[in-house]
Amino acid sequence: MAVIDVKVPDIGDFKDVAVIELLVKPGDRVAVDQSLITVESDKASMEIPSSHAGVVKELKVQLGDKVSEGSVVLTLEAEGAAAAAVPEPAPAPVAAPAVAAPVATAVPAPAPAPTPVVAPVPTVAPAAAPSPVAPHQPASAPVLGLPHASPSVRKFARELGVPLAEVKGSGPKGRITLEDVQAFTKAVMAGTLQTQAQAAQAPAPAAGTGVGLDLLPWPKVDFAKFGPIERKELGRIKKISGANLMRNAVMIPAVTNHDDADITELEAFRVQLNKEHEKSGIKVTMLAFLIKACVAALKKFPEFNSSLDGDALIYKHYWHIGFAADTPNGLVVPVIKNADQKGILQISQEMADLAKKAREGKLGPADMSGATFTISSLGGIGGRYFTPIINAPEVAILGVCKSQMEPKWDGKQFVPRLMLPLSLTWDHRVIDGAAAARFNAYLGQILADFRRVLL
Repeated sequence: MAVIDVKVPDIGDFKDVAVIELLVKPGDRVAVDQSLITVESDKASMEIPSSHAGVVKELKVQLGDKVSEGSVVLTLEAEGAAAAAVPEPAPAPVAAPAVAAPVATAVPAPAPAPTPVVAPVPTVAPAAAPSPVAPHQPASAPVLGLPHASPSVRKFARELGVPLAEVKGSGPKGRITLEDVQAFTKAVMAGTLQTQAQAAQAPAPAAGTGVGLDLLPWPKVDFAKFGPIERKELGRIKKISGANLMRNAVMIPAVTNHDDADITELEAFRVQLNKEHEKSGIKVTMLAFLIKACVAALKKFPEFNSSLDGDALIYKHYWHIGFAADTPNGLVVPVIKNADQKGILQISQEMADLAKKAREGKLGPADMSGATFTISSLGGIGGRYFTPIINAPEVAILGVCKSQMEPKWDGKQFVPRLMLPLSLTWDHRVIDGAAAARFNAYLGQILADFRRVLL
């Protein structure tokens, strides 16, 4: 029996990330690739897997510790062949970039979030039966251990000055949600107003009431009284991407343009290309052509390849294109880096490799970060148009549905043409309607005659 050190594998560009969850304890038996701890940066959360199988002898990290690549997580008693060194796998990602249904992720890919909406001061209203609201008590004993919350919730709390150690989490395993922070803020404000005005104040609403947006409380229904029900917890990817989706949907003034592109000749060329490269094992999809076409359109309209930074725009002189990949645990968004420097066959092969890693849960943070523009494709599933949610800090996203044969007038007669529906969603703070219409029109011209990519 050998005692080995299990270390943090390659986690991309992340350094000194905080340990927020311990998933094993001394004496536990673990398998290869079993998650040991959860770490969290300001951009993403990820689980660190075990490189060996065996019994946990000693944990070398505690809640709140900072770890980087090579940091020792724990010592493990490995038996026989299990003690032999094996390559350390990349951690399974748990965050998806924020894109619309069908994109859940989207965890995505992640970059600093825009400034969140601050919970407003509630209106003071008399109550028939006043009940005191406990104000903020900085002298009270904080909760032991590091508060369990996502990066976006931590950032939101920091900007409001909320001590997370004093917030009671309502999420799974006591995780603190955005609504918990908002409810805590309202309780503190209500307590302060009550002291100053010496007036009765209604109790702070429970988490999930939409307090930050002055929305009506979320309806609470006993569904079981209407018929049989089954309760299933959301997957980890959906839980994390949900906060990003809500933030992006609320914070970005998004508009969607719908258009159609004639891909009759391009589809014929794609089919021919696949026949020629059948033996190589490379399958060219329409999405590979879309990625190259989008790069050409982004170069012509650079504001679509930018990001907002306060009152300034950051124009990026690199073209990294994210694409939605369906996995058993939800949708994630891998990124094709430097797509402008790659050909259709290389992009097709890289897409296949990234999609395979996504399905196996082996995508690393580096595989999902750095996107400047995202494509959400429903492929051959169906549908006509949809409104994808922008993956902040990007300023636009392209939604693509199933192509259909339609009769088109050529000046003399109706002829069958294969039309591809396009849905371009854009941030109105950066882009106006005329620019979006030109982008879609130019993208359609490229797809109709792909030789324009060479211009």
